[in-house]
Order: sequence, then C-alpha cells, then structure tokens
Amino acid sequence: MAGYSVEERAAPHSLEYRLFFKDGQGQYISPFHDIPIYADGAENVFNMVVEVPRWTNAKMEIATKDPLNPIKQDVKKGKLRYVANVFPHKGYIWNYGAIPQTWEDPGHKDENTGCCGDNDPIDVCEIGSKVCSRGEVIKVKVLGTLALIDEGETDWKIIAINIEDPEADNYNDINDVRRMKPGYLEATVDWFRRYKVPDGKPENQFAFNGEFKGKDFAVNVIKSTHEHWKALIAKKTDGGEINWHHHVKLPTQSHLKKGAVGFRGSTACPRVQLPLLWELGSEQQLAQNQLTSGSITRKTKAERWMVKQLCSSHQEATTCSNRKIASLSARRPCL
Repeated sequence: MAGYSVEERAAPHSLEYRLFFKDGQGQYISPFHDIPIYADGAENVFNMVVEVPRWTNAKMEIATKDPLNPIKQDVKKGKLRYVANVFPHKGYIWNYGAIPQTWEDPGHKDENTGCCGDNDPIDVCEIGSKVCSRGEVIKVKVLGTLALIDEGETDWKIIAINIEDPEADNYNDINDVRRMKPGYLEATVDWFRRYKVPDGKPENQFAFNGEFKGKDFAVNVIKSTHEHWKALIAKKTDGGEINWHHHVKLPTQSHLKKGAVGFRGSTACPRVQLPLLWELGSEQQLAQNQLTSGSITRKTKAERWMVKQLCSSHQEATTCSNRKIASLSARRPCL
C-alpha cells in the first residue's frame, strides 16, 4: 500500500464506522489531502484510494467534511446507503475510489459538460483483475473517462488500471479496454445510468452522449481538478463544509485498551482532550461523552477551535458553546 496503512474504528456497516489512514511513520493522515496525487508524475501514474472493493454494495466514501477525512459509509435520511444489484450487475463492477488531492468544484461550471462539480474528489473505476481492499492505496494508469451528469452535477468517472495488474502493459488508452474487455465499457455506462432507479430516482444522464473520452483528455480533467483542490487548500475558493485540517492526532489502540478516549493536540492545538470523532452527535450526547471521558474544562482558544472543527462535521458547531463546555467538571490529564 505504498507505505500507507489503515485503522478501523467501530463495526463495519454501522453509522459509527470509520477507516482512518496512517503514513509510513504511523501518523494519522488525510487520504483526501495528504496522499499525493501522483505516484509517478513523469509517467502520469496516479495514486488511487480504494473506497469500494469490486462486487460489494456498501456505498463507502471519503468523508470530506470530517476531520482527517476517514472513509465511512454514506448515510441518507439516517440510513446507511447500499447500491442495488441492478440486473445483471452485482454491486460495484470495478474497484471504486478516488484520486487524492483532487476536487470537483461545485462553484465551477465545467466547459465540457455545462454543469458544476459534485464537491468530491474525482472518482476512479479500476478495471484490473484483483479485487482490492477498502482503504488500499494503489498506483493506476489512466485510460479514459466518462462524464456522468448526476442530478445536475458533473461527476467524472476515470477509467484506470492498477499498474501492478498482470495485463497492465496491454492497456494504454480507452480503445484497449474495448479490445481486451468487450462489453465492459457498455456495462459501465449501463451501471451508472440505472443504479439509482431502484431508489425511485430517474436515470442519470451523460455528457458527450455517453461516449468515453481517451487518456489525454482524462489526464487533463484530473489535472484541472487538482488545480481546484490547490485553490481550496489556499482558500482561494469557498469549500463550504469541506474539512481541510489534517494531521490531527487520534488515540492509539493501546490508549483505548486503557479506557482513555482523549487525544493530545498538535502544536496548533496544545493539550486538547475530546471524545472520539464518531462519538460526536447531538448536543446532549456530546455533553455526556465529555462528562464520562474526563474532557476539557479549561477553555483555551485552541480548545475552542478544535471543538468547533470536530463538531462542524456533524453540524453541531453552533450548539457546542463555551457555556456547555464550562459546565463539564470532570477532567483527566492529556495523554
């Protein structure tokens, strides 16, 4: 996994499930912001974060609004989301994921599609023979792209293959997919067209009449979304609720075994103790978590900043007031 590892928190197929990423030194990182876009820039080989292994149904995605941007299962109306098995397909028909350090800007109207971006990293359909694992970081060769129009938003789907696949040398452009995997591209269009129909939604539409664009076009699209991501990080564009703060330290498994639930902050946020990220929910739940875990009472500027950052991912920032925090009397020393 190119020096990266993952750590699961809570049970899969639960609202609390999160998959966090670590670098080679064991530090928690953001798969959205910290993993480089390029595995080999000179050869246009890109890193891909696998969110959904082939043949599975759980709609997993990088949580762009959460601190550290872990992978979690998408939720709609309080229920976990799964894609239906639309005949003749079973789950996702590729390893599905995203290229890090890219962003489809919802404020930018794409000149090719006439629609704005979908506010997420650019999606990748990896067509190799291996069924990848969730959270795996692989190096991919780009072959082409499909321009999906999903509920009025541009949602590019990059077609790529793992460079370690035994057949990778035989794939260099979208026409090689037609030659080597006849029917696969047609199945991909059919899948994206109909996968929301069982949920009562209309069929999706495509730019270019559903025709795939080739490698050079796809690489330029990726580079464009990388520029949008750089503007997001530099605060040159409004990212809304996108969370671009990273390098936050989480409790280790050894700390968890000892019953500790706080974590030490970074230099930018010293001596901060908070509940685990997925325990943040309603105002009452937050208060209960802080009372039982021995959370903060001293309200430094850094502490208030971190509370706001963590709570914002659950739309609770306005309710996590200084008055509520001040009412919590229990405290443990920072780990």
